[in-house]
Amino acid sequence: MLQSSPWFLSYTTKLLFFARIRRLLQKKASGKCCGASDRFDKFRIEEVEMEKEDEKKEETKTAGMEERKTKETASPFMLQRSVKQLHFGSWEEKEIAVKEIRRLAGEDLRMRKSLAALGVIPSLVSMLGSEASDRRRLAVQALIELANGTYTNKALMVEAGIFSKLPKCDVIDALDELEKRDFAVLMLSISVLANTQLHIASSEILLPFIIRILVSDASMEAKEACLGTIYNLSTMLESIGPLVSSGVVHTLLVLSSEKETSEKALAALGNMVVPVVGKKAMENEPMVPGTFIEILTWEDKPKCQELAAYILMILAHQSSAQREKMSQLRIVPVLLEVALLGSSLAQKRALKLLQWFKDERQSKIGAHSGPQTGRVIVGSPVSQRVTNEGKRMMKNMVRQSLNKNMELITRRANAAGESSNLKALVISSSSKSLPY
Repeated sequence: MLQSSPWFLSYTTKLLFFARIRRLLQKKASGKCCGASDRFDKFRIEEVEMEKEDEKKEETKTAGMEERKTKETASPFMLQRSVKQLHFGSWEEKEIAVKEIRRLAGEDLRMRKSLAALGVIPSLVSMLGSEASDRRRLAVQALIELANGTYTNKALMVEAGIFSKLPKCDVIDALDELEKRDFAVLMLSISVLANTQLHIASSEILLPFIIRILVSDASMEAKEACLGTIYNLSTMLESIGPLVSSGVVHTLLVLSSEKETSEKALAALGNMVVPVVGKKAMENEPMVPGTFIEILTWEDKPKCQELAAYILMILAHQSSAQREKMSQLRIVPVLLEVALLGSSLAQKRALKLLQWFKDERQSKIGAHSGPQTGRVIVGSPVSQRVTNEGKRMMKNMVRQSLNKNMELITRRANAAGESSNLKALVISSSSKSLPY
């Protein structure tokens, strides 16, 4: 009777409801605990992996430090052994020592200074006079490494008499390409010294050695190194005289006519033409000024055009004989072309030359304008009429010369397939007054 009462039924229903709610909450709570545990395990795995990576990095760093320490510990021993073998060993031991010194010198500047302090440079310089080409090549390569980045080592090489150990001219042709290149690179490295001009200028072997390589069938790298050496020497006024006496001017003129070596050769000639002795030597060459006028026509070499125009300016300055030679070689049309199509610097130099030729021509016309039949009073109508006629004649001559030169430039441009660009340039510049 109690179980069938409404109160009992209501109580039982509520009890079942709360029991279900409790089980549901317990399930959710257990699910959250499991999810948190999974996430904790995941984070733990990542942390372990990161620890392993850190341990690997630490091991690598430790191994590198140990290797560096071992290398630093071994370097002094190897250095002492190599120097001892170089000074007191047999030829075979010396070759092994030179290889090791070459390797050590390539490491850093401090090592190169240490090697020089131990006196290896005089011994290496003396090896340059060996008759065995392999020994000479090893010594040259080691000296190249020792000279890298240190003026002191270069000065020590000069003091050790390195120029006297260079191969003689009759032996240079027998050298292989690598040996020629190595010797040329070593001379280029030493020539940058500012305090060796007296040694270099008084050397009777260096300049013939360089010229011999330039005229031989050496590689382009060797020739460029020799041209760089001549350029460094030409920057010192004390060296211009020995350079001219060695006959290098003619060699540079020949190389300047070749596009592969023209820029470096012209740069050296540009330094040598400034002193009087260099200018006179250049004026006496039959290739001058024709070679430079030819270079002005190289539209694909703007730097060569600029250098050639600079040299022509120096030659033409205060030299009517050189200006006469240039006029006979028809330099004016070439200068007009450069003034229109060249680079900005080449245009300025070409216009300056054109102004000189214009002034010279006007002075000649003023001095030889015709027979003087009588004296004309200044201010009279006859004097003004003659003056006006002279101005008209001068304008007509300039206009005719300009038209003729423009036609010549147009023909050249049409032959090169650039007539449209030239016409546009001529139209845009037609309103400007040209100096000639």
